[in-house]
Amino acid sequence: MASVADPDVPPGETASYNMTHLSNQPKNGALQGTGSDIAFQGKYAYAGNYDGFTVYDLTNKANPKQVVQVYCPGSQNDVSVYKNILVLSTDSSRSDDSCASTSLPATEKSAWEGIKIWDISNPLSPRYVKSIETECGSHTHSLAPSKNGRDLYAYVSSYSPNATFPDCQPPHDFISIVKIPVKHPTQAKLVATPNLFPDGGYEGDPDRSASTTSGCHDITTYAKYDLAAGACMGDGILMDIKNRERPRVISQVRDTENFAFWHSATFNNDATKVVFTDELGGGGLATCTGEFAPELGANGIYDIKKGRHGTTELKFQSYYKIPRINTENENCVAHNGSLIPVKGKDLMVQSWYQGGVSVFDFTDSKRPREVAWFDRGEGVSSGGTWSTYYYNGYAYSNDLGIGFDTYDIDDRIDGKAERVKLTSLNPQMQERF
Repeated sequence: MASVADPDVPPGETASYNMTHLSNQPKNGALQGTGSDIAFQGKYAYAGNYDGFTVYDLTNKANPKQVVQVYCPGSQNDVSVYKNILVLSTDSSRSDDSCASTSLPATEKSAWEGIKIWDISNPLSPRYVKSIETECGSHTHSLAPSKNGRDLYAYVSSYSPNATFPDCQPPHDFISIVKIPVKHPTQAKLVATPNLFPDGGYEGDPDRSASTTSGCHDITTYAKYDLAAGACMGDGILMDIKNRERPRVISQVRDTENFAFWHSATFNNDATKVVFTDELGGGGLATCTGEFAPELGANGIYDIKKGRHGTTELKFQSYYKIPRINTENENCVAHNGSLIPVKGKDLMVQSWYQGGVSVFDFTDSKRPREVAWFDRGEGVSSGGTWSTYYYNGYAYSNDLGIGFDTYDIDDRIDGKAERVKLTSLNPQMQERF
């Protein structure tokens, strides 16, 4: 009889439930770095890599075709797209803002990091047009168009200040906001650095390996509702972004028992819930061995409630962690995912590094449950899947080590979603389906 210590998937093998792996496009050419985030527009997927980004043609859904590879090193190279604009995050100190840059210590004042803006009016020939340097770089960024559609705002998240870094001084309790004129992206400029934590935020807890709040790790915007949810290492926040240049924190939550690193956030479709992820161990820890409690390295599900005197509050409901057991050599923790557009339900597909891909139903905030999964056993991938997103009938995933994957989820789960046709998808810039 198998014990709780035995892995669900034997080393070197793969297994799945209610989803089918259709294809893998291996890393190749100049882009041999870590695979990172993905954005979608029309028939194309833009997949980040620490060495640049790749454009895939999704015409053949079961077997996407690589059509463009852009070499431009600078981790993480998280990517977002909006109309003819592509934004790329650089969170590593570089010698300059060019795609020929080399590494430079962050202690050097001349070092550069921030965001890079590209013209993708021709997706087959992306053109680098502008850069904006931001303090502590750009670990991630999130887009929010203005109400008139003329301007695009990028909320730049960065963290880990250090007194020896000239361009990343503590306490760094702010985010950077870049305004990009949609028709004239070369006129982009830094317009605000709002302090989200005037009280300094959570001080951290070394005994739990819980991080200090110093800026934000990731922000998800939802322009239709003028809301944004921030995952800020030690704190989770909800913001009012009616004034795009002056976001205002309207609710702040802290989990001093189980959450160690507030990593990312996802709203449900009607913006009545937020799923926050806890990246315990920074993505390198094996938290799915059965030795870590189900509340550790998990999702935290919060309802958005109206409080007294018209206030808005985040109310904790439950944790969700994949129930499958991994080996001690498989890094496994909650990471990036997106909604599956089934009206009347709250369904999400999500990456768990070497824990694989999980689809879970959180329609009942207090009782989330896994409904589908795909998992590679130890030794197949060097790091597992970074991000998995649902786009026009299929789930697409970027693996840290082995490339770009496509999955088909069982029709009993996503049958209605297959009829929803999106023109674009930026998971950190949610749009109602």
